[in-house]
Amino acid sequence: MDATPVWFMRQAGRYMAEYRALREKHDLLTLCRTPDLAVEVTLQPIRALGVDAAILFSDLLLPLEPLGLPFHFAAGEGPVVDRPLRTRADVDALRRFEPRESLGYVLEAIRLLRRELSVPLIGFAGAPFTLASYAIEGGHSSHFTITKRLMYEDPDTWHRLAALLAEVVSDYLRAQVDAGAQALQLFDSWVGALDAGDYREFVLPHVQALFAGLRGCGVPLIHFGTGTGHLLALQREAGGDVIGVDWRTPLDEGWARAGDGVAVQGNLEPHALFAPRERLLARVDDVLARVRGRVGHVFNLGHGILPGTPVEQVRAVVEHVHASTASA
Repeated sequence: MDATPVWFMRQAGRYMAEYRALREKHDLLTLCRTPDLAVEVTLQPIRALGVDAAILFSDLLLPLEPLGLPFHFAAGEGPVVDRPLRTRADVDALRRFEPRESLGYVLEAIRLLRRELSVPLIGFAGAPFTLASYAIEGGHSSHFTITKRLMYEDPDTWHRLAALLAEVVSDYLRAQVDAGAQALQLFDSWVGALDAGDYREFVLPHVQALFAGLRGCGVPLIHFGTGTGHLLALQREAGGDVIGVDWRTPLDEGWARAGDGVAVQGNLEPHALFAPRERLLARVDDVLARVRGRVGHVFNLGHGILPGTPVEQVRAVVEHVHASTASA
């Protein structure tokens, strides 16, 4: 039987008891940098949920350190970049690196996973704007004021940084394919903070260059951002075979904005997984109804699974989507 494929962003993580048990022994970066541990975390939701794809357990900030931007995770604060970028000299001091050497532990995890998995493996990386915003702000930001000031006041430096990140990420993703990744997702987690004009000027050319570097790699390319309902047509222009639609935009409207000839991924509201089962499945049915029988839908959340989400609710969604869309 064929059915709509299902996987979830952050399907491996804190909502699973098995993951929390590992985190009691290891910090996040140790899990990412130790291939056997990254493999185990990646496999946990495959065993528990019946999803149709695995997404590599890793962190999108890993390329920052070999660039020359060490970072750490502060309790209750998330990632903290030790020396944020502020000037052209800071950007010029960044180092281009070979991902097969500097991020070889990620690639080894991919190779090990391919021996274990019976479902496709999705690799991923952060997009230039999202990585740049962490590097410039020094961590997560609510308003991206320092990032936008650099863009507006010194666009040459911005474009130099974004171009470097596009090259590095494209190389890194191609290395993931060479190691065995069977699909790739580009996360532009914070690009929804831009309006369409800024996206076209400051982001679009660099994401296009990134995807151009992946041309011919032979795997599906997923392009995802949050808060990007107003940018979906531009994201389609930037590249990708599949456009992720976050939960703020109804799936059919998002697909119309992305246009014909592209697949879509999404887009159940992550908090719906906390709702009573009847309400949850009604929300799932609403997403499926908006597809209206079109080919090219991958069921997912509109962002990642949240901490505290009941595992049985996630499993119920997988089973419901498969049962509702199966064809003999």
